[in-house]
Amino acid sequence: MALIVQKFGGSSVKDRNRIFNVARIVANTHKAGNDVVVVVSAQGDTTDDLIAKAAEITHNPSAREMDMLLAAGEEISIALLAMALNELGCHATSLTGWQAGFRTDRAYTRMETERISSELERNRVVVVAGFQGLNKLDDITTLGRGGSDTSAVAIAAALHADRCQIYTDVEGVYTADPR
Repeated sequence: MALIVQKFGGSSVKDRNRIFNVARIVANTHKAGNDVVVVVSAQGDTTDDLIAKAAEITHNPSAREMDMLLAAGEEISIALLAMALNELGCHATSLTGWQAGFRTDRAYTRMETERISSELERNRVVVVAGFQGLNKLDDITTLGRGGSDTSAVAIAAALHADRCQIYTDVEGVYTADPR
């Protein structure tokens, strides 16, 4: 049995059909006898839409409030993917970045893995919101564009995963297309 971290970007979970496509990929990986942690981004253009909504309110939002706003996108994705996995008969639990153990500081270097490990021991797929964590004041923080990829790699490293698979349809060097 291997521990596999899989990451899916926003276009991979942008609608119902794509969410179930991702859920099938994840469920098949789990049914093959692997422990699976999944990191997902906000659906489609959600982050851009949230930035535009903030711009409708103010041209100078505080960084703290922007982090609070932008973190919501990933939370929608993790809940919907966990629901889809459960619908397919694959027990899953969704965790925000801070529930998963992302404690952020200026270097974004701390990862506490107890909760993820506990859920894996219960034979659950763990669906984690990438891109976010909590700072020492318990404020939500975000890791910026590409933060979900960073989150997946950090989780894989902290858990000593056997593999970290980043599924993407973005131009560049890659070995799999989530479609």
